[in-house]
Amino acid sequence: MLDAGAGFRAARYLRPRRAAAFRPAPAAVERAMAALPDRLLHPSDEHAMLRDTVRQWARSEVEAQAMAHDEAGTLNVALLRKAGELGLLGVTIPDADGGAGLDPVASVIVHEELAYADPGFALAYLAHALLFVNNFYWASDPAQRARYLPRVLTGQVIGAMGMTEPAAGTDVLGMQTVARRAGDHYVLTGRKTFITNGPEADLFCVYAKLDDRITTFVVERGFPGFATSPKIPKLGMRASTMSELIFDECRVPAANLLGREGGGVTNMMRNLEIERLGLAAMSVGIGQRCLDVMVRYSQERRAFGRPLADLGQIQRYIGDSYAKLIAMRAMVYGVAAACGPDARNRLGTDAAKLFCATAAKDIADAAIQVLGGYGYCSEYRVEQFLRDAKLIEIGGGTLEAHQKNITRDLTAR
Repeated sequence: MLDAGAGFRAARYLRPRRAAAFRPAPAAVERAMAALPDRLLHPSDEHAMLRDTVRQWARSEVEAQAMAHDEAGTLNVALLRKAGELGLLGVTIPDADGGAGLDPVASVIVHEELAYADPGFALAYLAHALLFVNNFYWASDPAQRARYLPRVLTGQVIGAMGMTEPAAGTDVLGMQTVARRAGDHYVLTGRKTFITNGPEADLFCVYAKLDDRITTFVVERGFPGFATSPKIPKLGMRASTMSELIFDECRVPAANLLGREGGGVTNMMRNLEIERLGLAAMSVGIGQRCLDVMVRYSQERRAFGRPLADLGQIQRYIGDSYAKLIAMRAMVYGVAAACGPDARNRLGTDAAKLFCATAAKDIADAAIQVLGGYGYCSEYRVEQFLRDAKLIEIGGGTLEAHQKNITRDLTAR
């Protein structure tokens, strides 16, 4: 568990906050959060300490590098490793195995605060901390944990997950990557695409069909027959990178089977829930940031002899955005409280991501409208947040996939 001395190791690593180009509206975040009970957002003192730690770090160090890496389309690997120094790469991992020993609510806090500063970096964090570390931990055996876990918890080794394929996205069960047993190895053949952290990662949780049953493997970058493509250019989330994973008769030791043969769907479904929560939490961070920009700008900018905040149409954008933000935050934290490795909540996580993804995009679009030409340009970064928000309507399950899942669950007999 987290404590002031060891948990997070925050005091040793956090630097004094530097002046940033962005100044939040006075107490805007606190006002937005005060509309909900603190016990929902911070079930324990540890959760409150976690938020304070991540917020201070995100608004100094993460904020400071965000525009440069968005413009360059590069992942700040050193900063991701700094998250490991702060103890943030194993928030959902039991403390007995080197993690923070916290829960999905804690994961939501981290993703919200990181996305407020830099959604692209938050996505790279999610790909490592949830798609690899959390996924790996709950499916692995003690020997596998001893071999890999210490290095991914510190960030010494970057992780990623290989599930999506060129011809199988939402239709994940239609994947075409196959595995066959060959003595003391498995041999993988196929391709994965749109893999976040693919260019930088050293370890991958990979799903493949073994005798037509989805199975999970841990693949190291150096395994024979494995390669990654060049980086794939993209609209948003540019401070994270993605590539294809290529398996050309890739030899994977039998010891790197993750879980049991044919157990991949169980691993996948368990991890999809916390992934969707993380993405929904990122939407909350995007929404809060864009609302703060709107409020600050509407106070300082004058038109027709008065502040923009006095104009009815601007009030509509701000009021509607605030209402959406409160609903987003209540939904995400409420659903997170009902989730865990042994507590399934597909209906709730589907609903949270479905609602929050589009709401965040709407709030970012409203921010651009309030700022006008300034919003369309890069100075205030709201155009970046709109580009970034769009990804959440696609990654981790499309809007249509969530609608299908929710309808199927509600109409099941």
